[in-house]
Amino acid sequence: MRFDVGKKALALHKKLGGKIRIVPAAPIRNRAELSLVYTPGVAAVSSYVAKHPKEARYYTMKGRMVAVISDGSAVLGLGNIGALGALPVMEGKAAIFKTFADIDTVPIVLDTQDPDEIVRTVIAIAPAFGGINLEDIAAPKCFDIERRVIEALDIPVMHDDQHGTAIVVLAGLINAFKVVGKKMSSARIVILGAGAAGTATARLLHAAGSKNIVVLDSKGIINRSRPEPHKRELATFNTKGIKGGLKEALNGADVLLGVSGPNLVKAADIKLMAKKAIVFAMANPIPEIMPDEAKKGGAMVVGTGRSDFPNQINNSLAFPGIFRGALDHGVTKITDKMKLNAARAIAALVKRPTANYVIPDMFDKRAPIAVAKAIR
Repeated sequence: MRFDVGKKALALHKKLGGKIRIVPAAPIRNRAELSLVYTPGVAAVSSYVAKHPKEARYYTMKGRMVAVISDGSAVLGLGNIGALGALPVMEGKAAIFKTFADIDTVPIVLDTQDPDEIVRTVIAIAPAFGGINLEDIAAPKCFDIERRVIEALDIPVMHDDQHGTAIVVLAGLINAFKVVGKKMSSARIVILGAGAAGTATARLLHAAGSKNIVVLDSKGIINRSRPEPHKRELATFNTKGIKGGLKEALNGADVLLGVSGPNLVKAADIKLMAKKAIVFAMANPIPEIMPDEAKKGGAMVVGTGRSDFPNQINNSLAFPGIFRGALDHGVTKITDKMKLNAARAIAALVKRPTANYVIPDMFDKRAPIAVAKAIR
């Protein structure tokens, strides 16, 4: 099936020559229209915007345009495949922005993976855009790149691999806890994966009231002796001081969130967890554990990143609405409070959660509207 989809995708992309087109908002059918869109009329617009830069968003594309930017260092599950390899994904992201939130975007891939060069480049091109969506930039450099760009600009900036994922995970967990009859504040949550998504998810869950979060990477449970600053921060969320590897982390745990790689968890591991366990195995295309295996191990609520199983945890539920709201409401910084409100808005769309329905479908047209209202 995966091979068949890949063949069809290759054929479609070759036929289309890419998924994005530039279409003028004003027609140019005669000299009169040309004189308004371009010279001489456009000179008046340029002069006005130069004198009144804050009004550029009303007279140019700046008020409706987002840049989708990657260095190709962490593309999907493909790893570091470079700028050109990242371009089809950025085009796809742009298509989703337009389809779900009517946001125009420009896919941009950078032929550098140097953090300083990335920051300088993003800041240099920012005047043309109303928002910056960073994408598929590897951890740990993604954290510093995002922070520096946010601090330098007065437009919304978000690394979607971090925050889009975290928002949708939290939305799913809000409803999953209702299904299993547990509370986030008292549950032990295990996160398998300490990259961009795992780190941001841990931070947002902590902000949402979770008091016991154990994060693992390939070396085991993260502790305060790790050299990476973000991992030392993650270690502080392990308030019970649990040590060891996956089995030790899962023993008695209520939630497993997988943001790592394929087939890392077995049914026997899930059996170590508390009753009515929640498992979101989100590695794509092959999750950490397949849903039937997770249920065999005793999990009550299971989600994946895939569309062919119930409870798809997909960040497309979040990022279109986040930037729609930011553009519409003149938001310059996307705060933790906004992310929490966005997650709650997504969760609220599921009126009666069940084990197979804790998160809206990604084609639910209410989602971007609800999220946009939360970003203000």
